[in-house]
Amino acid sequence: MISARKLLSVFVFALFAALSLQVFAQLADKKVLTLDGAKKVAAAAEAEAKKNNWNVVIAVVDDGGHLIYLQRIDGTQTGSIDVAIQKARTAQAFKRPTKVFEDAIAGGRNALIALHGALPLEGGLPIMVGGQLVGAIGVSGVKSTEDGQIAKAGAESLGN
Repeated sequence: MISARKLLSVFVFALFAALSLQVFAQLADKKVLTLDGAKKVAAAAEAEAKKNNWNVVIAVVDDGGHLIYLQRIDGTQTGSIDVAIQKARTAQAFKRPTKVFEDAIAGGRNALIALHGALPLEGGLPIMVGGQLVGAIGVSGVKSTEDGQIAKAGAESLGN
């Protein structure tokens, strides 16, 4: 015969196991951009910039828009630092290239100028891995189309 104490122990264990399964069911696996990953993104972007003799600032942010890595190629104007960071944050926050906003405004959607936190200049791209946003890259220093070309090289380096 099972004692009341053993029965209570089995019940408590079963209850704990059931609650634990519910907690695990509520958590998702999430890919995270590491510092090494951010450096890889920046290195690919830098290679594209140097191949074309372009001096730029490269900013990489995580999926929350927090700066992970920043580099300024020698000779790049300091004004491009904040611009690169804001391009990366825009791409992260809206999960789309900053060129989308630039094109929309050029097409007459001037109301987008008032969109808080959106910098409508090409050169910011979300970084996607396995269909998940892990961060974004922003580049500033040359023409916006060239910034975009450099950002693309960086964003694609993790194998979107």
